[in-house]
Amino acid sequence: MSNLFYKKDGLILLLNAELISKSFGTKKLFSELSLSIFSDDRIGLIGQNGSGKSTFLKILAGLEQADNGTLSLKKGLKIGYLPQSCDFVDQPPLTILLEALKEDTHTPLYEKERLAQTWLSKLGFKGDEPSASRLSGGWKKRLMLAQQMLFNPDLLLLDEPTNHLDLEGILWLEKFLKHEAPTYLLVSHDRYFLQHATNRMIEIAPCYPRGLFSIQGPYLEFLHKKEEFLEGQLQQEHSLASKVRRESQWLRSNPKARTTKAQARVDQAHKLLDELPELKKRNQQTKVAIDFSGSGRETRKLLVAKNIGKELNGKVLFQDLDFTLSPGTRIGLMGPNGSGKTTLLRLLAHELSADTGTIKRAEGLQTVYFDQHRHQLPSHLSLREALAPQDGFINFRGKSIHIHSWCKRFLFSPDLLDLPLSVLSGGERARIAIAHLMLQPADLLLLDEPTNDLDIPTLEALEASLLEFPGAVVLITHDRCMLDRICTSLLPLGDPSCHEIFADYAQWEESQKPTQQACVQPSSVKQKPTPAKKGLSYKEKKELEDIESFILKAEQEVQELTLQLEQTQDNISLSNICQTLAIAEAKVEQLYLRWEELESKQHHKT
Repeated sequence: MSNLFYKKDGLILLLNAELISKSFGTKKLFSELSLSIFSDDRIGLIGQNGSGKSTFLKILAGLEQADNGTLSLKKGLKIGYLPQSCDFVDQPPLTILLEALKEDTHTPLYEKERLAQTWLSKLGFKGDEPSASRLSGGWKKRLMLAQQMLFNPDLLLLDEPTNHLDLEGILWLEKFLKHEAPTYLLVSHDRYFLQHATNRMIEIAPCYPRGLFSIQGPYLEFLHKKEEFLEGQLQQEHSLASKVRRESQWLRSNPKARTTKAQARVDQAHKLLDELPELKKRNQQTKVAIDFSGSGRETRKLLVAKNIGKELNGKVLFQDLDFTLSPGTRIGLMGPNGSGKTTLLRLLAHELSADTGTIKRAEGLQTVYFDQHRHQLPSHLSLREALAPQDGFINFRGKSIHIHSWCKRFLFSPDLLDLPLSVLSGGERARIAIAHLMLQPADLLLLDEPTNDLDIPTLEALEASLLEFPGAVVLITHDRCMLDRICTSLLPLGDPSCHEIFADYAQWEESQKPTQQACVQPSSVKQKPTPAKKGLSYKEKKELEDIESFILKAEQEVQELTLQLEQTQDNISLSNICQTLAIAEAKVEQLYLRWEELESKQHHKT
């Protein structure tokens, strides 16, 4: 590992990885990857499950050694690393952060406490959380992020940061990274998150000449450039194949090279013969083959829920909930963690009973339930036992398929059949769970977070299959792209008295704006929101005239609170000031957003 300092277009080269290779046993993860990271890069890293993204991130973070290659860092570079899963001891979050700062012997304790309190406040902690070990997965992610931000990293490396976060948490993380982390590299399969949170995209895949493809721009720009590149590479294969045929004919007709020029052509012909198989291999892209089986039922109403309600641990999750599931209905359940999404799915699966109301199912209704925790897959089983528990053959739609063909359908090599599930990645185990679902004919699919750990090609294959599935689907996911692509309606939970159903994600997003009307009852399902009037009202004109002075006053309050924070040593006062400061900063941001809204409305006046 060496130091570097280099500028390009005013940006500083922070890290340079050259020809990095890594294998585990006989399995080669990647070979000769090269990557440079500059200041202000916000990089999204994608690739199929098992391509080595997490390992590559650990190598960049200095947590794992590469087999070959060099890693050069800018002198004094501070790197923060957020792993996929975070575990903490049984201590309060504040104690966890202070423990992380114990090696710093130059900073006084009161300053460490102030710093820790500030970051806890910025990441949404109230300060009364009793134990970090009992936090949800999403809040553990926030605490680990606070722990990294304590040291003001120049470069932040994040491995699947949206895992365990609900939609509210994902939207919060997008905003946090925008304001607090100018340079980062993140691994994610959340396509909307990649679009909103990145300015550069990289994919690790064997279809690229150097195993890696990088473009400037967010995810949609990446898709466009990738398509262009792969089309060009396919045309290159066709052109090369024509040259190889021509040169092969020449070689057969001229077996001996009598001149230097002829010998050069022979050498070039052999070079082309070597290049073609490699190019063909790169152009061969395999995808998981997902195909859910419908039962063929033609019943118009598969399930009817009337006035259903459920209370859990003294908390009312939902009440007076009505909906009908028919063939082709695909409902997406939304809401923060703990709002009752999984509970509702378990009611529909007949695993729980409603406290109030009725659920009427069509006679002989065939329901398939995908459990987000994958309890149906014991980790001691081998891949062979998980895929074909009986005699090595699978009965799929009346046809007997050998396990070797079946495992290739889900991108597993037959050589891995005796491996225990415990050594497989989360995405690989998810593919096995989906393989089980495909064997069961269904009228109703209940899917609880099926996208967890899946790579983007598998997500797209899953979406395509769900769009073709003839029955009904009820889906829990925080993947906004999947909600938008497959759901015919969205049902947000979280407010037991409000059950507005939305036509798509954009309509729900519009409803979250401060100017939105109060909750609309189910009778107004799928009605489009009334377009806002153009131009400013008298009241809004007055608000626009005064808003600059409001912002100045609010920013002055933030400055005063920040000064108090730096001068205060008392723990209780620190906590109070941190909370007040967080509210004041939020107020400034809201004022700026309102200013933009009013300016935009004024400019669109007709």
